[in-house]
Amino acid sequence: MREIIFDTETTGFHANGGDRITEIGCVEVVNYLPTGKTYQCYVNPEREIPQEVVKITGHETAFYHDKPLFADVVAEFLEFVGDGRLVAHNASFDRGFINAELKRSKRPELPHDQFFDTLVLARNMFPGASNSLDALCRRMEISLEGRAFHGALLDAQLLARVYLELNGGRETVLDFSCGEEGDQTTEFSWTKRTPRQTPLASRVQDVEQQAHITLLNELGDAAIWHRYIKP
Repeated sequence: MREIIFDTETTGFHANGGDRITEIGCVEVVNYLPTGKTYQCYVNPEREIPQEVVKITGHETAFYHDKPLFADVVAEFLEFVGDGRLVAHNASFDRGFINAELKRSKRPELPHDQFFDTLVLARNMFPGASNSLDALCRRMEISLEGRAFHGALLDAQLLARVYLELNGGRETVLDFSCGEEGDQTTEFSWTKRTPRQTPLASRVQDVEQQAHITLLNELGDAAIWHRYIKP
């Protein structure tokens, strides 16, 4: 299963109210594991960057002056995404900005069902708890060291690790297939165990045995241990 973990940085909160995308970061995962393929680009938003956003991303308006417009990178972005499911934290926010930019570029919007929201997944798993990306990283002991500012690719990489943990961690993707290439038949061989010829000597001391018998007597005749230990 191919999915694209992604994040956007923007000039604000209103996709249809004048705010624009300033960065896109994507991480390809297959069966919840990163493949090593990523996509990242800064985008010229064609407007000023509010100071409250600068404090989050660390980039002033001048930083974006020589960056491409969204229309210049949309083809390579869509090629990277392909038909993969787009996974984001608070996906409705990122979906709104992606589709607003696609609309401005006279491109078809991406369908709602192509997106998956890890925030909804986290809230179902941890109801009542803080489920921000930072909070989930701390809960799952994923290091936030070096994250002085928010960046789309860095946040997508963090979310990829969180997404794996939300789906059961690495144990859920272990491949037990064997045989010739393409053969998905799973086979297991079990070693037959035979009883020891000489049973191991008991390591229970007499004082421990007597203490247990005393406890059984206090529990009464209904105690299940009476079936296995005889005074």
